[in-house]
Amino acid sequence: MKFPFKVLIHTLLILLSMFFLIPLFWMISTSLKSPDQIFSSSLIWIPKPIVWENYFKAFDYVNLANAFKNTLFLSCVNVMGVLISSSLAAYAFSVLRWKYREAFFYLTLSTMMLPEMVTLVPQFVLFQKLGFYGSFLPLIVPQFCGNAFFIFLLRQFFLTIPKDLHEAASIDGASEFKIYRKIYLPLSIPSLMVVALFQFLYTWNDLMKPSIYLIDSNQYTLSLALQQFKAQHGGTEWALLMASTTIVILPIIFIFFIAQKVFVQGISMTGIKE
Repeated sequence: MKFPFKVLIHTLLILLSMFFLIPLFWMISTSLKSPDQIFSSSLIWIPKPIVWENYFKAFDYVNLANAFKNTLFLSCVNVMGVLISSSLAAYAFSVLRWKYREAFFYLTLSTMMLPEMVTLVPQFVLFQKLGFYGSFLPLIVPQFCGNAFFIFLLRQFFLTIPKDLHEAASIDGASEFKIYRKIYLPLSIPSLMVVALFQFLYTWNDLMKPSIYLIDSNQYTLSLALQQFKAQHGGTEWALLMASTTIVILPIIFIFFIAQKVFVQGISMTGIKE
């Protein structure tokens, strides 16, 4: 009785997942069509003939190569910044004993209730006075100051690590930083991977902040380059836009499938005390 039920459930889930894949399939299909096929009165799912040239033209129209380089640079640097700052703060909130620790932790969590729009103007004024406007620094520096959600996520994982390991290392004369680097970080790889993936996706897809702080077209990220492409070409060339969008999301899909196992493991293990 159980086997047919599992087959039924999996079949149902596969069928439902196909509905979510329809927009993705339509985007890829449109990216391979000629203008006549795109604006045809009949619905065309599979383009005939397939226009592969749209992908080559997309690089020239949007300058994808330069935008890809900028986005990859920002994503990697921001991931490194968030992992360093958030893991250090999480270690302090979960392992170290100091006065008002809990109060400061709840104060940190309370910042998650502030909408991003509330801090946008003060941040802009601050970065402008510091001379960061027009550079990548406003997009990088905040990530080295920690993230409340990631601090909470890592703190909950650090709490699952047995305290005996910390006590044993302390008796052997290891410093707190060495304990953090040699014991807590290696044991927290699943949760660190979750943080890295979340931050990478956020930076990769971010449009608002690059559109505020970046003024040189050579500094444009992928999302900003695509937005400018739509704004500059009055009659949007849908084939090129869909081709560019497909190129942009392919790395995200690839990374998710590669890190899927670690991602699910990190989410499932976070916050479970042994």
